[in-house]
Amino acid sequence: MATTHLLTPPGLHHPSPSPAARLRATASLAHAHALLPSRPRLAALHSHAPSPRHHRRRGRAMSVVRSSLIDPDGGALVELVAPPDRLPVLRAEAGALPRVRLAPVDLQWAHVLAEGWASPLRGFMREAEYLQSLHFNCIRLPDGGLVNMSLPIVLAVGDADKERIGDKPDVALEGADGGVVAILRRIEMYPHNKEERIARTWGTTAPGLPYVDEAIASAGNWLIGGDLEVLEPIKYNDGLDHYRLSPRQLRNEFDKRGADAVFAFQLRNPVHNGHALLMNDTRRRLLEMGYKNPILLLHPLGGYTKADDVPLPVRMEQHSKVLEDGVLDPETTIVSIFPSPMHYAGPTEVQWHAKARINAGANFYIVGRDPAGMGHPTEKRDLYNPDHGKKVLSMAPGLEKLNILPFKVAAYDTVAKKMAFFDPSRRQDFLFISGTKMRTFAKNGENPPDGFMCPGGWKVLVDYYNSLQAEEVTPVPV
Repeated sequence: MATTHLLTPPGLHHPSPSPAARLRATASLAHAHALLPSRPRLAALHSHAPSPRHHRRRGRAMSVVRSSLIDPDGGALVELVAPPDRLPVLRAEAGALPRVRLAPVDLQWAHVLAEGWASPLRGFMREAEYLQSLHFNCIRLPDGGLVNMSLPIVLAVGDADKERIGDKPDVALEGADGGVVAILRRIEMYPHNKEERIARTWGTTAPGLPYVDEAIASAGNWLIGGDLEVLEPIKYNDGLDHYRLSPRQLRNEFDKRGADAVFAFQLRNPVHNGHALLMNDTRRRLLEMGYKNPILLLHPLGGYTKADDVPLPVRMEQHSKVLEDGVLDPETTIVSIFPSPMHYAGPTEVQWHAKARINAGANFYIVGRDPAGMGHPTEKRDLYNPDHGKKVLSMAPGLEKLNILPFKVAAYDTVAKKMAFFDPSRRQDFLFISGTKMRTFAKNGENPPDGFMCPGGWKVLVDYYNSLQAEEVTPVPV
């Protein structure tokens, strides 16, 4: 029987409930089944409540439930930024080491590792970790336990780098400006079989996969793994660093707000009213189940995205307008940037997205249609079955302590003139507006149907696409 990731009523957290409490919990659990979307195959996967141990810190009673106390993978956050007092020593050490230049995507992965999003990893993967991640989507811990790790986090180097490093045990990693970012210690170098990596991560080697074109195709023929020590917190100086809260900072903020549930919503598109409907409905469901202060983590992806996605600065401005216009409640919402690059690897990648939110302290994860998916690069179809992402999350090894929240499909109700949950009995009344169609509206200066997106948020998109068109027609000085 598959392990459960159900909404768990607070009554189930108590280690020794009374008979009356058990009865109330059973009733609440039955109500939780009723709240889930009507998907018979998915419901079959959600057949038992998570064990109370998943909601309890070892050796500590749950008289106060704080969702940020969900254990990070491996039991503790692995943060790899050196203490400030080590900086002079590390700079001097790095000066004598062979250097490897980090590409922009490599720097983003170093950021992910440094802050503990990939705990319990201590650096770029050595070969044993890489093979486990690539073939099993998880890594075995020394105590025999498993943690989910569905995407390889690796650093590629070329033949010239390999020759220059030779038998040195440590290397310095430098950024685009030549400054030292980190030291990678006790390194291990092994072949980078790109075809195998691509096939197992994406399920295809078709040309046109965005991340492959950006970060793998032209990368070196060797992978180098080791223990990472980052000299200073990684900053981008793009005006958005204050949004980049680390897992520890997020956990502290959840505790500061007194959250008893944290539900994470990842997106790489602007927020429309359908997204808001899903997030607000999730909070309502949690309140009905007895939680007192559920907090939404609105967590846009901030690393590499493909060229036709809306850039991060524009998305962050649009998200701010959504809160300003009252579509989401600022008092119960935390907006933060998730620094990971985007693979567009569907069910394989969505496990990574969920796992990272465990380390950030979220105990609920919202998943919808075709998470982390994309159109097939050479054929007119989806690359992945749009229902497989949420089904895989419900069964994925290492994600048992995370409550998976599959949401109902939202579309534009042409009768009610607003975003609403899709009703198959009157499907003719609903209009599905994809991210591509939304971007086309904005590019062409067309307005979407009233009620699709808050006016302030829509204006941000229109202004962005107008600026692109202005750049295209501006003559280049000669």
